[in-house]
Amino acid sequence: MGAFSAITAWIERRRQLRRLFQDGARELIERDPATAYYDAQRAAARARFAGDGQAFLHWAKVAAEVARISTAPMDYEVVKSIVDEEERRAKLPSG
Repeated sequence: MGAFSAITAWIERRRQLRRLFQDGARELIERDPATAYYDAQRAAARARFAGDGQAFLHWAKVAAEVARISTAPMDYEVVKSIVDEEERRAKLPSG
């Protein structure tokens, strides 16, 4: 594989990932525009506290995409309370 084909493959992979984040954001917005950003933040927090780094990055990027394309208001205090709630949930003993 030459340098050009490696770069082309890398660019295409980045485009696929970008489409994945965009599709996730659009799905959340279609489901409920008012809570789409918070839903993505909740999923990111759950992944973070579960130790799933890949899922955390995915949902953080989906949340950023929702913030970019949505017209719904976003309140950082709500995000903080979601993260606190998910952290408490993660610390609960399972079983």
